[in-house]
Amino acid sequence: MRAQPDYVSIINNGFEKTPRPQKIIVVGAGMAGLPAALELKRAGHAVTVLEAQNRVGGRLQTYREPFTHGLYAEAGGMRLPKSHALTMAYVEKFKLKTASFTMGNPNCYVCMNGKKMRLSEFRRDPSVLGFDLKENERGKTAAELWHAALWPIEAKLQREGESAWDEIMQQYDNYSLREFCEGCGWSEGAIEMFGLFAGYEARQNASFIDIIRPEIGGSFQDLVELDGGADHLPNAFLPELSSNIRFGAKVIALDQSPDGVTVHFKTRAGRFSETGDYAILTLPFPVMRHIEVLKPFSTAKQRAIRQVHYDASTKVLLQTRRRFWEEDEGIFGAGTVTDLAIRNLYYPDHGKETGRGVLLASYTWAEDAQRWGSLAPEERIEQAIEDVAKIHPQIVQEFEVGASKVWHDDEFAGGAFALFEPGQFTRLYNAICQNEGRFYFAGEHASVYHRWIQGAIESGLRVANEINQLSLRV
Repeated sequence: MRAQPDYVSIINNGFEKTPRPQKIIVVGAGMAGLPAALELKRAGHAVTVLEAQNRVGGRLQTYREPFTHGLYAEAGGMRLPKSHALTMAYVEKFKLKTASFTMGNPNCYVCMNGKKMRLSEFRRDPSVLGFDLKENERGKTAAELWHAALWPIEAKLQREGESAWDEIMQQYDNYSLREFCEGCGWSEGAIEMFGLFAGYEARQNASFIDIIRPEIGGSFQDLVELDGGADHLPNAFLPELSSNIRFGAKVIALDQSPDGVTVHFKTRAGRFSETGDYAILTLPFPVMRHIEVLKPFSTAKQRAIRQVHYDASTKVLLQTRRRFWEEDEGIFGAGTVTDLAIRNLYYPDHGKETGRGVLLASYTWAEDAQRWGSLAPEERIEQAIEDVAKIHPQIVQEFEVGASKVWHDDEFAGGAFALFEPGQFTRLYNAICQNEGRFYFAGEHASVYHRWIQGAIESGLRVANEINQLSLRV
């Protein structure tokens, strides 16, 4: 088995300089395309990036409007695990400032089954919410049940290292999250409680493997956020890449010959094409589905583009004229969990200097997100205020403006992130990552780090390295 390249070293020191520069087209200026383009340019290649939107970052999108001066909110990715070495390597390389992202806070609320209490109160007596649990489940929180269920897998990884994933995959790839929980002997009440507290109730049919990889990998521990907004990371690539990016270029067709590739795109001014030696396609597969491939990809690739599952996600954001959750209730950071339509409510760590704040009033996935997406934008804000008022009545008096983001309705995303169905790692993953002649594929879907910037960066560096290695051969 070929050794994995040291991508952190590549970020810090670059690829080996090429004696045979290639012309490379990168489709998409998100967190896969930007690292690929930057490192290939540094290695001496001629790089053109085609980006359909007027900004970089893809699903990293910081909203500064309609909020007042000094406030912002994350429509997309909002937290960076320190354990994600590639993401943090770029953060350090660009000298970006970080601040702690609070994940757990006992002062936050639990609002379920018609009851509202502090998280600390629930932890002292988990039976207070009235879930119908088995005798051996009573007195335990959802987190305690989950940790016990995962422990045999975690212990195996501790003993055997990353190589253990092959056997874990073989054993569990066909399991959904629900099937794993049922296999552990959990009651319906325990499954319901876990789904509500962990945010997985609407994702019970997702791949168990895809759910646990970030859980076991520490992706929800020791988190930071970028000071001033997550868009500082993609924007940090611009000083070196700005002249290489063509904004407003929506790719519509792909073609290739034994000697090169042609990428057809359109702008508001008309239709154009760009030719090169290789192309890196970082577009999410829901977007790829609508691009014409003049020389069809392999059957396996076509199947992967058709079948790979992307999760829906919706955020509703509310600006308030004072930080009442801090001033009145002593809540600093982290989030409240509910069984209301809003599901998860996060309190911002940033923005204190303004005296105001932007609540992430609702963060939902899957069916929950689709239901929010079916509402008109103004109705999303009104409905979110109604739900938040059941937890924080002050919102009615303190609300100023709101915004929302529905990722599965975004034509440039087609979903929030790849979230495999049971069996899709075995059936589709190799085909997702495999190049098709001179076309190479990157993005978080072409990595095992679905949902995370780390996966996008890793995939972008992987294909860029493959192309650079080809150019080094005599």
